[in-house]
Amino acid sequence: MSTVSWITARGLFGRRRFLLLFPLPALLLVLAVTSRALGVDPGEWGPPVLVGLGLAVVLPVVALIVGTGVLGAEIDDGTIVHILTKPLPRWQIVLPKLAVATGVTAATVAVPLYVAGVLADSVRLGLALAAASALGALAYSALFLALSLVTRRPVLLGLVYVLIWEGLLGNFVSGTRVLSVQQWVIALADRMAPTELLSATVSVPVAAVLTAVVAICFTVLAIDRLRSFSVAGETS
Repeated sequence: MSTVSWITARGLFGRRRFLLLFPLPALLLVLAVTSRALGVDPGEWGPPVLVGLGLAVVLPVVALIVGTGVLGAEIDDGTIVHILTKPLPRWQIVLPKLAVATGVTAATVAVPLYVAGVLADSVRLGLALAAASALGALAYSALFLALSLVTRRPVLLGLVYVLIWEGLLGNFVSGTRVLSVQQWVIALADRMAPTELLSATVSVPVAAVLTAVVAICFTVLAIDRLRSFSVAGETS
């Protein structure tokens, strides 16, 4: 693990916001285990728990907390100065932080989704949800990391995207779904483990291409924005 990755992970785990990562995944597990224990038909609890909670809420919210925290918190408290004074290319700062954000998000979300998928259908569905959520974690993390460098209110803008664009508009305006990370994750998971519990509205090629495009473009944007930061931590 690089020095930047180590510093990022240590800082992330040492902040109180890290405690915010656990309630939602825990709720997902509790609902899945309880529904299975009570003998509720997976067709009734699967979609709202796996998609409505897991992919629509848990994944993006955890990614938002982590993605905006790996660099945004350092900008807010001024510790970014210690990194900016090092003779490091900006990509050697952004990429390790993106890797930590993606890894933490994927680990936090993939495990409960895997368990819930197994309880709802099969091991194959559990693995598909875990793999697809990891890809979604990469796209979300790149997006939210870039937001933390573009605006002083990345959490607010991130919530607007998750709640308004993906949640509200995604349910009523079908055209917005093609630009929804949530829908890309559903499409990829459904391709790996076809099931009636998942309802994909975006084709797999589109989902795969757009996931890669978002991850790459927002990573490049983050690197470019970080280059404009002076040692004082302000954009030039």
